[in-house]
Amino acid sequence: MDSQLHGSCLCGGVRYKAALPVFHSSHCYCTMCQKQHGAAAGSYANMARAGFVVQQGAELITEYASSAEGRRGFCRVCGSTLFWRSTASPDRIAITLGTLEPEYAGPVERELYIDTKPAWLPHGG
Repeated sequence: MDSQLHGSCLCGGVRYKAALPVFHSSHCYCTMCQKQHGAAAGSYANMARAGFVVQQGAELITEYASSAEGRRGFCRVCGSTLFWRSTASPDRIAITLGTLEPEYAGPVERELYIDTKPAWLPHGG
């Protein structure tokens, strides 16, 4: 079993790896994640920042300060959201599940900001 997760952006210009373990994974329904992803939620794997390595295309990553503590990294060529990090927790990074190759196989344990979860999402079954 591989001890790392691997991922890339849509255009393939940015490639990264992140050392396991995943501390937790989540779907975040905050309005900032909705705007950033253009979707109902941002889905992330929270991991140790020390194990996150950009293998290709570091110069293509732009960070946006979405709040006093939040930084959102994305590819400036294709716009793929790659990660979220907080200056309040500099030892952690949350990488986007949708950029992983192969697809993330772990469970998603948390749903965050469910008070702003869109009403248009299907409800079960």
